[in-house]
Amino acid sequence: MVNYPDLMTYFSQEDKDYNLWILLTRARNLVFRARELELQRYGLTPEQAIILHIIHNSKEKLTPAEVARLIFRRPHTVSAMLDRMEEKEFIVKTTDPNRKNMIRIEITEKGNEAYRLTTKRGPIHRIMGALDKDECDQLSRALDSIVSKTSDELGINKDTLPSSD
Repeated sequence: MVNYPDLMTYFSQEDKDYNLWILLTRARNLVFRARELELQRYGLTPEQAIILHIIHNSKEKLTPAEVARLIFRRPHTVSAMLDRMEEKEFIVKTTDPNRKNMIRIEITEKGNEAYRLTTKRGPIHRIMGALDKDECDQLSRALDSIVSKTSDELGINKDTLPSSD
């Protein structure tokens, strides 16, 4: 087991907001790394797993721009991710029959199989299992508040944000 230094010794007692942001970032990075290690055996990244999840569960074929909005990433970044996913044959891009200049994304059978592999989520369940139901509810509400306030700060329309339900 790797022993990580206690960042609290580096925190400023005057700036509680920044300290909390550092703690949130550190927790996100560690959970992300655990997920990353789990998915490596399947040749997937956490970002690709999220995209497969979104496409698999979408009732309609999404555009790259819609995927970018859903995962809060820039369109050119998502476009590059989708290109790599298409090379791996997880998705195919098709032209919208009604609008020839619009691309739609479809999950392939290989993509569905990759999605099924990503549903195991062992590390996520073990890590989040450290919280009881009340703590999960509190964390969910707190993170929803942060997303809402950040959306205000960035001028993002809250109505277009994905639900955390």
